[in-house]
Amino acid sequence: MIPLTLAELAAVVGGEVHGDPALVVTGPAYVDTREAVPGGLFVAVVGERVDGHDYAERAHAVLGSRPTAAPTVVVPDPVVALGRLARHVVDTLGTPVLALTGSQGKTGTKDYLAHVLAAVGPTVATAANNNNELGVPLTVLRAGPETAYLVVEMGARGLGHIAYLCDIAPPTVAAVLNVGTAHIGEFGSREAIAQAKGELVEALSPDGTAVLNADDALTAAMAARTRAATLTFGVSGDVAWRAVELDELGRPRFELGYDGAWLPVTLAQTGAHQVANAAAAVAMAVAVGMPFAEAAGALGSARSASRWRMELHERADGLLVVNDAYNANPASMVAAIEALAAIGARAERRTVAVLGEMRELGPDAQAAHREVGLAAAAAGLDVILVIGEAASGIAEGARQSAGWQGDVVVTAGRTEALAWLRENVDARDAVLVKASRGAALEVVADGLLATAAGAAETAEGGATP
Repeated sequence: MIPLTLAELAAVVGGEVHGDPALVVTGPAYVDTREAVPGGLFVAVVGERVDGHDYAERAHAVLGSRPTAAPTVVVPDPVVALGRLARHVVDTLGTPVLALTGSQGKTGTKDYLAHVLAAVGPTVATAANNNNELGVPLTVLRAGPETAYLVVEMGARGLGHIAYLCDIAPPTVAAVLNVGTAHIGEFGSREAIAQAKGELVEALSPDGTAVLNADDALTAAMAARTRAATLTFGVSGDVAWRAVELDELGRPRFELGYDGAWLPVTLAQTGAHQVANAAAAVAMAVAVGMPFAEAAGALGSARSASRWRMELHERADGLLVVNDAYNANPASMVAAIEALAAIGARAERRTVAVLGEMRELGPDAQAAHREVGLAAAAAGLDVILVIGEAASGIAEGARQSAGWQGDVVVTAGRTEALAWLRENVDARDAVLVKASRGAALEVVADGLLATAAGAAETAEGGATP
């Protein structure tokens, strides 16, 4: 955050100061008083159940819609004002903004990109997946004069959402990773999703760069919607890959290529789908001027910066648990299933997929769940454990698969699922846990890891399985 007095802040956002106008805000903005920072700006948002103004008394300074017990800049809409403040900071700093969106892979790509860019300069990136009208400005307001790169993940729940976010943080480099079926229940079709995602490249100036997935037709077609230069990634892209192999933990080894050069890369994250995420990150880094060899070389030391995304854990007795409980859609479900199958094949482990509901799929939800069940059976998984009635299509799809010899277990909820797992898995197994965020299946993963004596360790940070 650049230092601003309350008087200066009020002038930027069109507000009125209640309190000392000379008070200086030096820390980032935040919306949760449990995450307060010295010198920061508390944004008092009125929610359905909680009114932030009621928790402002200990804040250094407040941006709100009415006066509080702390010095406050009062505005009609604190969320809109927060966006205006973030735009002021972006314009003042002039820091390159690397923005990305897509139906899946956003957070993984963002984490790779932040790690790669940090090798050449101080980088501020979206925390977790805070990619909406609150998350984007909060990310921007963590930047300061020392920030060399600003990496911003952008999500959309409808048309116009990404365009609004680009008004807050105009991109220098804009990447669209793919157009899938995540949130199709809100949009209605993949074409509508593409229309919304493409707002990101439309926001580029002629001297910017659009980074597009060459292997996704709806994404590649967005080149016609931008005045900027384009750089593609994919099997057929400018930044491409070949010779992908997975080790016993499903971690990819491959060659990454650009402009005639091919370099070996080994990733620490599980799943073949990580290759595309890593390639997209390198393409974005190249677009902002980082040498290809340096960007590709930084990938091998990247570790996941976001929780519950293909987290690899080994229980004290040797049981392997892949916690991918943060979110799910049909494409990411299949990618995780394929990663589990690869682990089972290479490490000679029995494979158990614990799968829950995929949300926001609209009227095709049941069919989409059946397709996931068919994919799990086709991958040759040994056990498919389905949690909840909303995910019952997964069980139906698996049972319909001709020739599959595995088992289907259906449970009503997390408690029953965890009880079954505790009785039926052991050190020789590999267990995947995945569903949409609302299913909260990290509870199952954590409970399973805690069942053996001793603390579980993360394969990426502690003991290596």
